[in-house]
Amino acid sequence: MTTVLRRGTTPNYADDGPVRAISQASNQPGGLDWSRTRFHEHDGSTKKIKGILQPGDILINSTGRGTLGRVGYFSGGPDGKLCMADAHVTVARTDANRWDPRFAFYYLSSDLFYSYIYSALVIGATNQIELSGDRLASAPVILPPLDKQRHIAGFLDAELTRIDQVSSLFKESDWLAQERKQALRASTLEQLAQDHGEVPLRRFVTKIEQGESPQCESSRAGDSEWGVLKLSSIKDGTFSSDENKRLPEGIRPEPRFAVRTGDLLVTRANTPELVGDTAVVTDAYHRRLLPDLIYRVGLTDALLPEFAAITLRGPRVRGLIQAVARGSSQSMVKLRGEDIRAWPIPRAPVDVQRLVVSSLEEKFTQLAELRAKVSHQLSLLAERRQALITAAVTGQLDVTTAGRAGKVAASGV
Repeated sequence: MTTVLRRGTTPNYADDGPVRAISQASNQPGGLDWSRTRFHEHDGSTKKIKGILQPGDILINSTGRGTLGRVGYFSGGPDGKLCMADAHVTVARTDANRWDPRFAFYYLSSDLFYSYIYSALVIGATNQIELSGDRLASAPVILPPLDKQRHIAGFLDAELTRIDQVSSLFKESDWLAQERKQALRASTLEQLAQDHGEVPLRRFVTKIEQGESPQCESSRAGDSEWGVLKLSSIKDGTFSSDENKRLPEGIRPEPRFAVRTGDLLVTRANTPELVGDTAVVTDAYHRRLLPDLIYRVGLTDALLPEFAAITLRGPRVRGLIQAVARGSSQSMVKLRGEDIRAWPIPRAPVDVQRLVVSSLEEKFTQLAELRAKVSHQLSLLAERRQALITAAVTGQLDVTTAGRAGKVAASGV
């Protein structure tokens, strides 16, 4: 059923080159994300490169739990350059006279085939898994008559476009809510700086410490167990104690690294966009330990940790962090304690800080509730989209009633 079924080539990455390299990261559920592609440096004939793509090729992510099995469709590059798959992506090119490429793409994207991948086509253990090329080549496929395949693919193209258009509107609403939050924060901090001036954070810092990261279990710690926090325990200014790894039996916890209510935490290392994220521990987590990639910043009574967290996520500080990040590796950068001490913060009295925190948190909560509703609608649309694909390619849905089904698909959330 395929004329090509093989992995791509390990790229020789460069800032520019004759070929775009599509990785697993650029093969996203919503389609190929060209902003995540990089270039392959190559001298000589590009015909010798394994994995050069043709329109109609199907791309299957082939390594790593969580990404393995994600399926994309290549219809052409964004700029006329040749494109290739990297060695973690399998390229499937169908015999179009027997297996329509769009129908094949939808079949391979279905819940039915995704479940089959993980039950029969995966080799390896834990997170070191990969898609077996030999098993994939022998995998059974659904093969209705060619004209019916094309009818199903055309139906899905039309119906999923409707769903994706609705999803785009919800995503725009989510983006606007995020922008509103940033604008509220920026305008408030600008006014505070004008009214009270700014001083370096070091004026309020009593200490900056980082914890330890011993070898931990991959599972999460229970309420009565000790766990070491992961970087993901701080996300978008919010602290989550559930993001941790269980400390193995036999390793003695270091109580001085246990986080406490009111602790101001700052991520010490991450990508340039995420490093320096800040949150306050909002409840008592006596068995959650500080790792070596997160700082705990001790403060004097003249600075509320909640006010500090709001300020340190503002545009002034984020700009300083980005300036530091640009001088380092773009995949992982680190902050020094001195970097943090130099961050500017409004010199507002504690009573003003308390009012600002109360006012902004109320508005932020309203925006968070809006975003939660949007997220729920997006989840329903994604479920509807996936169910429609699976029902159509397996014959559970009669696509000859496409007109009526289209109305259902557009209003089925």
